[in-house]
Amino acid sequence: MKRTVFDEDHETFRKTIREFIAKEVAPSYAGWESEGQVPRALYRRLGELGVFGIEIPEQYGGAGETSFKYQAVIREEAARAGVSFGADVVHTCLVQPYLLEYGTEEQKQRWLPRFVSGEMMTAIAMTEPGAGSDLAGIKTTAALSEDGTHYVLNGAKTFITGGAQADLILVVCRTSPPDPGNRRGGLSILCVDTASEGFGVGRKLEKIGLRAQDTAELSFTDVVVPVENLLGEEGAGFSYLTRNLVRERLGAAVGAYANASAAIEFAKAYVLERQVFGTPVAAFQNTKFVLAECATEVQAAQSMVDRALDIDEIGELTVADAAKIKLFCTEVAGRVIDKCLQLHGGYGYMREYPIARLYADTRVNRIYAGSSEVMKTIIAKDLGV
Repeated sequence: MKRTVFDEDHETFRKTIREFIAKEVAPSYAGWESEGQVPRALYRRLGELGVFGIEIPEQYGGAGETSFKYQAVIREEAARAGVSFGADVVHTCLVQPYLLEYGTEEQKQRWLPRFVSGEMMTAIAMTEPGAGSDLAGIKTTAALSEDGTHYVLNGAKTFITGGAQADLILVVCRTSPPDPGNRRGGLSILCVDTASEGFGVGRKLEKIGLRAQDTAELSFTDVVVPVENLLGEEGAGFSYLTRNLVRERLGAAVGAYANASAAIEFAKAYVLERQVFGTPVAAFQNTKFVLAECATEVQAAQSMVDRALDIDEIGELTVADAAKIKLFCTEVAGRVIDKCLQLHGGYGYMREYPIARLYADTRVNRIYAGSSEVMKTIIAKDLGV
């Protein structure tokens, strides 16, 4: 089906991103995966290209766009080339909305220009060894000093994407003990400078996929955080976290769809070239049928993504909508990429082939931003059951 979701400006931006990937990302990507992170210079280049400033208001150095469609273009082009930009998605899609919506004018003036340029990279630290989906179980604490000038932060976080390279980390912590009647109360967000004494980066975690995206364990030992670094109101952290989940889940859905679409292209190229028993793999009926099934599922996912992008543009994408699109697109991606890997035979299991990287990279999509099971619970609740 002809796509109408993107306009001329989006397609011009797409061309820029595609050329950038071909020249500056793809040739070095295997090395970045081996190192477990992208070079900081890549983030500065993304800043120069304006990638980090798309949705940042002009007074802070950005372009002032409100559309998520530019982020969709980036995800599609990265998937098409079988690469990623490291932890950029956390910087732009997760942290940015918090700074824009809850940051004071002083905080925005202090942080956003460097955010846009890539001079300052950011991350968000929610998950703890004993608290994942249940954020109410967070045990990291921040005690306000007697003179009210700073918090003293103590605790540990894990699975923090971009944590090893971040300069500023939004840390979700307890500023007051949990109320038995409201376990979600008492959570706040502190913006922690990683140069602070007592902050530590522990293990860089070894993942089965997303290997160019650093993921780390973090520790906080009596870290002094100025009260000026409190984001929003004290105790309102949980409500802030839930408000951003719609856009976060849309982003996960877009990435999943883009990876599934790319998988079909990788499989098509392989089966047209590869021969078995003197015949191209593409000539077998099974190959044709598998690709036809995959193309149909991906078309459905694309239609859902495009509709969601349009609805998000006018601010009407609901929590249930986002849950449905994330559930559908991530599950489709899992099925399609698995089938496309199968068409590669043994070579599909080799990391030198992009389909192998896609297979490993995409698996986590059904877990983060809310697992498929959580999405089903949200959808069922919306149905009234």
